[in-house]
Amino acid sequence: MIVSVQLSLYPLGSENLNNVIDRFIASLQSAQLETQVGSMSTVVWGESAVVMEAIHEAYAQAACDGAVVLQMTLSNACPLPSSATSGSAA
Repeated sequence: MIVSVQLSLYPLGSENLNNVIDRFIASLQSAQLETQVGSMSTVVWGESAVVMEAIHEAYAQAACDGAVVLQMTLSNACPLPSSATSGSAA
């Protein structure tokens, strides 16, 4: 099943917010997930098992840096970002 997930990571009490967030996103991208990075959240999409494993690994790495909160919205129904469908025929 193909899913899309909107993610927002909140490092708590960290002086290096951008570093923690950048490493989280890099971990997701290293798993070969399609990603769309925004100013407030990141959207990833792909096969459900691959996406969930990548999120688990990225979260575990971020948690090693200190306290974090990860907010997720998971869907198998919402449209994929336009960059995922731009090459497909209508």
